[in-house]
Amino acid sequence: MTYSQILAFAVVAGMMALFVWGRFRYDVVAAASLLVSVLVGIVPANKAFSGFSDDIVIIVASALLVSAAVARSGVLEAGLNRIAPYLRTTQIQVVALVAIVTLLSSFVKNIGALAMMIPVAFQIARRAGTPPSSFLMPMAFGSLLGGIVTLVGTSPNIIVSRVRQEILGEPFQMFDFTPVGAGIALAGVIFLAFGYRLLPKGRKGTVSLDEALNITDYVTEARVRPESEAVGLTVADLHQMANGEVKVAAIIRNETRSSSPLPDAAIRENDVLLLEGEPDALESLVARAGLKLSHEHRRPETDEATDEIGVIEAIVGPNSVLTGVSAERIALYRRFQVNLLAVSRSGVRFNERLRSITLRPGDVLVLQGNLKRLPDTLKDLGCLPLAEREIRLGNARRSFLPLAILAGAMALVAVDVLPVAIAFFGAAVLLVLFGSITLREAYETIEWPIIVMLGALIPVSEAIRTTGGTDLIAAWLSSVAQMLPPTGALVLIMVAAMAVTPFLNNAATVLVMAPIAASFANQLGFRPDAFLMAVAIGAACDFLTPIGHQCNTLVMGPGGYRFGDYWRLGLPLSAIVIVVGIPLIMLFWPLR
Repeated sequence: MTYSQILAFAVVAGMMALFVWGRFRYDVVAAASLLVSVLVGIVPANKAFSGFSDDIVIIVASALLVSAAVARSGVLEAGLNRIAPYLRTTQIQVVALVAIVTLLSSFVKNIGALAMMIPVAFQIARRAGTPPSSFLMPMAFGSLLGGIVTLVGTSPNIIVSRVRQEILGEPFQMFDFTPVGAGIALAGVIFLAFGYRLLPKGRKGTVSLDEALNITDYVTEARVRPESEAVGLTVADLHQMANGEVKVAAIIRNETRSSSPLPDAAIRENDVLLLEGEPDALESLVARAGLKLSHEHRRPETDEATDEIGVIEAIVGPNSVLTGVSAERIALYRRFQVNLLAVSRSGVRFNERLRSITLRPGDVLVLQGNLKRLPDTLKDLGCLPLAEREIRLGNARRSFLPLAILAGAMALVAVDVLPVAIAFFGAAVLLVLFGSITLREAYETIEWPIIVMLGALIPVSEAIRTTGGTDLIAAWLSSVAQMLPPTGALVLIMVAAMAVTPFLNNAATVLVMAPIAASFANQLGFRPDAFLMAVAIGAACDFLTPIGHQCNTLVMGPGGYRFGDYWRLGLPLSAIVIVVGIPLIMLFWPLR
């Protein structure tokens, strides 16, 4: 072992120890490891930041953005509302989410399937009062399990297929992986249905601030358009459409107000509804029912094309000019170029028009305006901004565009027209251009600590290869495998692929391990198919760290997971993959 190899293994070992210790945040550990690697010479200075241009970084950032746009579209809620009554317990919710992600990942790229279902998981978690961390890691693992079922589910399968073509002149076909992959995926889903309890309790992701500032009694005003789905429904029907999260405080028809309408009161075209609930629930109902918020005909002015219209929560201060007046009386839009979207007052239920509510100190308002001007406007109004959090009321609209763009990107990947990174990046750009998500929201959606961690770790892990460490590992594997029976050799190859994947990523692992496995099989007089299959499954099933596969990385921030959380659920799942996978490989791909 050379001096540079010793340094490379030492840096990686120290980095992993710090990750498991958890004393320092993961992005700080990754950045420090990169700095040490450059200082000791195992990462060239001109390659130190090459990781930030790696495909994995682009894929993860773009997938987070696409997932946020799909969540905003509201189109997944229709299907969710149909199955929601059957998802009564956390275990049933985990089974449903993992099974759906696993099935989808069999036919589309696994990270695409996961990005599509993360918003659904958050909605189920919010309605059931369950931490999203109970769902997200099992779903990520399910997406990896689903990926091994077919040729197109994951990159290792595609690369192994090409290696087989080079060796035997014929690649693996679309469903050659299915007998082995489906058996492993089924066993994995069954385990995850119970194993999710191994995850630490109380992990909270990026939604924790929203929970801390939870304000449940906002009132907003929406008009029933002629084409609205609400026309002809009753108040009870609308309440059910909102899953009980929004109340109809009043119906205003022909300027006549009906306060606290009865459940069987019919909703008609051009009715004005006073709706009470959380901002997310209000936005969702407005989008699903095709309603029109009262302010939508008035768009605040912008100075430049780069100015953005957004919303902010603010409290009416004790000396505010809004005290004792209504939005209509003070001419809020004409004088200050802001729209009043919603009002909340502790212990009070409003049943009058939003514009007519007399405001008091302590009222919480949702205001829409030019984001560049809003701080000065709030100062002029004498309002105090609440801590910044995600409030999207006022941008509600049901749209199939994000889902269509994601489906198109996945189709282009499936037919090998575009690589995954370009497809996801293109989808993200289109979603911004079409207004499905604003630039401000796009940048806020990306988990920047995750991006820093990935960008810093890639050159560090690459140092294992550039210093010849992978060749050393390969030689050791070959010498050990020759002393083992065929079954033991298969287990060794699969375990080695699982162990190496976090440091090389799954594609690089296959490129390194597949030729070694095929060469070893030929030396012993075996057919290489079983060993190639073991490499593909081992490289695709990395459940031990958040850095081996982008699906694991994608849920780290939203789930609030720590680096050491993954092995708790991943270690027994890895054992199941080995115990189930090896017999299936030997059954369907005989050694001789």
